[in-house]
Amino acid sequence: MRLGKRLYSLVMFLVVSVLGGLLIAGLVVPAAGVAAEVGKTTANAMDALPAELAEQPLAQKSKVLMADGSTLVNFYDQNRQYVPLNKIAPIMQQAQIAIEDHRFYQHGAMDLQGTMRALVSTVRGNTQGASTLTQQYVKMSLINAAQAKGDAEGVQKAQENTLSRKIQELRYAIALEKKYTKDQILEFYLNIAYYGDGAYGVEAAALNYFGIHASKLNLRQAAFLAGMVRNPVGTNPRTAGLELVALQRRNDVLDRMASSEVHVITAQEAAEAKGDKLGLSKPTKSLHGCANSRFPFICDFVERTLKASPSLGASEEDRANAVYRGGLTIRTTIDPKVQLKSEKTITDYLDPRDPVDSVITMIEPGTGKIIAMAQNRTKMGTKKSETFYNYAVTNKMGGGAGYQGGSPFKMFVAAAALKNGLGAYGMINVKSPMNFQGWRFDSCSGSFRVNTRWNVAGSTGRMNMFEGVKRSVNGYFVQLESAANLCDVTKIAKALGLQPGLSKRDLVDYYSNIASFTLGAVEVAPISLVNAYATVAARGIHCDPIIITSVKASDGTTIEAPSANCKRVMDEGIADALTKIFQGPYNGGTATPARIAGYQIAGKTGTVSDNRAIWTMGITRNLAAGAVISYSSDPRFKSYWSGYRKRVYLQRAYMKYSQRTLYGLSGQEAGGRLLKPAFAYALKNYDKKRFVEPPYGILAGEKVDVPGCSGVPSCTTILSNAGFGSYTDYIASNSPKGTFLGISPRDVAVRGTSIRILISSGPVKKPDKKKDDDKKKDTASPKPTPTPTPTRKR
Repeated sequence: MRLGKRLYSLVMFLVVSVLGGLLIAGLVVPAAGVAAEVGKTTANAMDALPAELAEQPLAQKSKVLMADGSTLVNFYDQNRQYVPLNKIAPIMQQAQIAIEDHRFYQHGAMDLQGTMRALVSTVRGNTQGASTLTQQYVKMSLINAAQAKGDAEGVQKAQENTLSRKIQELRYAIALEKKYTKDQILEFYLNIAYYGDGAYGVEAAALNYFGIHASKLNLRQAAFLAGMVRNPVGTNPRTAGLELVALQRRNDVLDRMASSEVHVITAQEAAEAKGDKLGLSKPTKSLHGCANSRFPFICDFVERTLKASPSLGASEEDRANAVYRGGLTIRTTIDPKVQLKSEKTITDYLDPRDPVDSVITMIEPGTGKIIAMAQNRTKMGTKKSETFYNYAVTNKMGGGAGYQGGSPFKMFVAAAALKNGLGAYGMINVKSPMNFQGWRFDSCSGSFRVNTRWNVAGSTGRMNMFEGVKRSVNGYFVQLESAANLCDVTKIAKALGLQPGLSKRDLVDYYSNIASFTLGAVEVAPISLVNAYATVAARGIHCDPIIITSVKASDGTTIEAPSANCKRVMDEGIADALTKIFQGPYNGGTATPARIAGYQIAGKTGTVSDNRAIWTMGITRNLAAGAVISYSSDPRFKSYWSGYRKRVYLQRAYMKYSQRTLYGLSGQEAGGRLLKPAFAYALKNYDKKRFVEPPYGILAGEKVDVPGCSGVPSCTTILSNAGFGSYTDYIASNSPKGTFLGISPRDVAVRGTSIRILISSGPVKKPDKKKDDDKKKDTASPKPTPTPTPTRKR
């Protein structure tokens, strides 16, 4: 490889020599009195090369539009602040010239002396660059031009180590030096150069690393910045492990400035500066861009989405350059009116200074379009009323840890039950509290049993899925989960789009071993739970949530936007059955306070254990929405919640700034007060499309043989292993008390239903006729005593 570089340098030298001829000085010494014919010959040789000087603006603003075409924010490189040369400290100018091109003011577009020196050095085994500062600027400009077009191939070509590229670069440099003065070119260079850590241009770099303007830079600081340009990523001191690399690079610049060849500072000045540390200022979280936009967290999500989009570049840095410098036009899915209504609905009910988090999210089923994503803290910052977290999304996309999902997870259990033929009409007997110790569950790694006492409280009685959903009966769903296969439950949840907020634990591999999954024992990003419900509303078509519908380059060409990757993940008949069953909560069930007149809505409410959070989910054929209120785990509110007794949290929690008390009522508070107003407003934009009636067979389930058994312990085990629940029912019979009478039903039944184990309560006692007659006499009403007729006095 080293031999290749030497050969390349040699060939390059020969090519340039031929181009310039023996009178190459016409390129090297601009002011020299060279014969006119010589200059003309050289110019003609260079003019014979194709293409023209491609000067481009340093950056163009990228505009982000809402769904209605209004502007959300202008993305541009906030870390570049263009400054004229007289606003850049002279020592900074000297440091940059010293390390990159110390003869900048003495030569033309090409430095023949430097090229010959580099050639000799490279042939000897010490590869050395020979590009002048002007040539470097040309290269940076070409890269900038390609990025502005979203042209990843052009970016690559501008950096190719080829003869054609170097010749073109030289021609552009010549044209540039004809058009601009050396001072102007130096100004361009210092404003376009990347200094690492997101800082473009020397002004932004000075502010970023030292908290001062470029005009105030001292020798130590200037040397550090000048050294960053050649390898801004590899010498960034804010990257762990690179502090010493950056320090050494700064010292190299100081040595170069003090060298006999350059000598812009003395050896003593260099030594004194080298004795100092880098002296970087403390990094601060920048509030530019999204922090000042109309909807900061929408903006932040758009920004993160763009920077993860492969169509904008191969590397994260390429994509960031496209966003901030590319002049893109990005259209989002957000309806600003619905977004404002959602935010206002929350803030009218909960003050952003109150110690709770709250979110309303809406997604279009079948498209994945995010229509609204609102929260109680709408501004970015460190105040109690502000945050840097987007509560709706995963940690990877700017969110926090998420919130436990609660009873909305029951839809995943219901889906697995229907998929595995358990139907919706089979009856399950529920007690309260019901101890599930010893119950078997099927995870993806095998069966397991609950080894400790696990009491689940709630409603009681014999019920089917419709009733279990409507009343949100925990004991019903734990039994259903046992029968439905917990592995399938978690696989369905993942396929529908459910994602943990922060945990790196796989939803299937880990949580299929957690029997309490049906009760929502996973901290999830609200947007993923809403999207899971949206998948059901779309009749089993899952789409990734998307916030961008189109991206156009500055020249109007289309750039591929992130795809929703829509695909079927659930049989449409099962999805239709779910939307039928889950209408129950809105029709007299727990979500009734959130019901919207005229719309067919399915969904679910949920209260997390200890009243830590409350949810209400709602779906129509055209729109899915969810609202959550949770206690805030933000350390700023720790003192408030530490004063509450265990198992209280949102139950009777007084919100000082809202001047209201929360009661932890999912349907009334998360549903009636938050979801309903915002959802109703958004639904005005959609028709009242109704759900599809499901096939009866899915609701009826598949009947299987009921195994024979005898005795309560034996029957309980045998029935459980066959996928049935069971309960003991005492009935009067002629058999002695405690006699096993059989099971009901005893031939076939839908798997998962509760089989009655019939036990005799003893013979029915015959009534004692004599005692009954006596009792009747004792209880008979006495005859009324006649009232005596009063005697009239005469």
